[in-house]
Amino acid sequence: MQCKTTLLQPAKSGDGAPWAFVILPKSVAEKLPRRGRTTVDAKINGHAFRVTLEPDGQLSHWLRIDAELLEASGASVGERVTLDITPVAREPEPEVPADLQAALAAAPEALAVWEETTTLARLDWIPWITSARQAKTRAKRIGDACDMLGAG
Repeated sequence: MQCKTTLLQPAKSGDGAPWAFVILPKSVAEKLPRRGRTTVDAKINGHAFRVTLEPDGQLSHWLRIDAELLEASGASVGERVTLDITPVAREPEPEVPADLQAALAAAPEALAVWEETTTLARLDWIPWITSARQAKTRAKRIGDACDMLGAG
């Protein structure tokens, strides 16, 4: 799927590193295999990369373009770019953060359910945990995740 779209700049960049984002046109998002997180092979101005699209809450998806990708694609904020996306045949297994791995290892019931959980479900658990802004919140989410998984 190919579209032309504008690179947008966030109101606040968070960590100070420059980045941009793209919101997919709904006509493109409608052709994706799911409305949740979806991994795609993509190109911006011909520069290839793999990314997991995030749902935008408006029946579409968005993707973050970090400084390295901006530079590699020769694109800049405010510019219209050509975006090509192709959903991957099979979602890749997400990388499990070390603190979550340790908590799962210490909770055998939770680990058993985690191992039986689908890749798509793990794609939802991990960002919920890693999006915590404070260490205390992240630790609570890991504890809650282990409790919920342990309960089945």
